[in-house]
Amino acid sequence: MKTKRKIRIKFTKLEKILYTTALFCLAGTTIFKIFLGAQIGHLNISVEKLKYEIDLQDKKVESLTMKINELTSFDKVKEIVTSMGLAYNNENIIDVE
Repeated sequence: MKTKRKIRIKFTKLEKILYTTALFCLAGTTIFKIFLGAQIGHLNISVEKLKYEIDLQDKKVESLTMKINELTSFDKVKEIVTSMGLAYNNENIIDVE
């Protein structure tokens, strides 16, 4: 019975360098992809925080605008004027056309 010979493939020096470089490139690309994925996740969280802060500021601006409109209404001005003891005089009002 004949024994099977194992054929051993010998790589040249250039092939070894090429395969090693390809392996390092593959590993580096995988690590780089994981790192960039983490960075994108971090940026998405930052964007969501900023959107939340913008929404809060919009609500504050809307609230303050409503308060300004309330305070500058004719009834409120008349109430403040009468509480200060002043009188409302129609002759002082100028219409701009």
